[in-house]
Amino acid sequence: MGKKYVDALKQIDKSKQYDMAEAIEKALEVATAKFDETLELHVKLGVDPRHADQQVRGVVVLPNGTGKTVRVLVIAKGAKADEATAAGADYVGAEEYIDKIQKENWFDFDVMITTPDMMGLVGRMGKVLGPKGLMPNPKSGTVTMDIAKAISDVKAGKVEYRVDKQAICHVIFGKKSFGKDKLLENVTTIMDAIIKAKPAAAKGTYLKSVAIATTMGPGIKVTYRS
Repeated sequence: MGKKYVDALKQIDKSKQYDMAEAIEKALEVATAKFDETLELHVKLGVDPRHADQQVRGVVVLPNGTGKTVRVLVIAKGAKADEATAAGADYVGAEEYIDKIQKENWFDFDVMITTPDMMGLVGRMGKVLGPKGLMPNPKSGTVTMDIAKAISDVKAGKVEYRVDKQAICHVIFGKKSFGKDKLLENVTTIMDAIIKAKPAAAKGTYLKSVAIATTMGPGIKVTYRS
């Protein structure tokens, strides 16, 4: 652990659960990196992700964006390709980009959006795109005929939440430079969405633990009542 991390750790009461506003204040206070650190939310859920009826996954557009410039690749043809270009996609094409990914290991994009008719081609790259979290999916709004809206949402600050194998959702919710109020609004939007997404099959305590952290900082435990 670096000296700054150790110093930050000393300022956080590890035995305490902070309320969200207080936790954000504390996170900003101990964020001393020379760059604009990202804030992350980590939510442990009382679900068993091995069961399909206990999956928690969805998307939400943050009211204040993510602070990140998102590069969008759209796989489409014809009028939909034209729509993507007009909507501000960074890269638009079909087979040529699929070849570029497969043959050149090209991943200079953050989100891939495609039309349903192109999923036959895109689906072949599942083993490459899946592990990187780049595989388009109807549930995340990245397989759609409404290409313009999908691009607009992504550029505006759409984030995806989904449980991993440990039943934890990891989601970014903004930059240090946003300040407490905007960060609190963003994280509350995500928490509301996760709470509403509680599967009917989930029994017992749904929110097992909630924590936030900056890119370089220690985790801060949060008490959160749904």
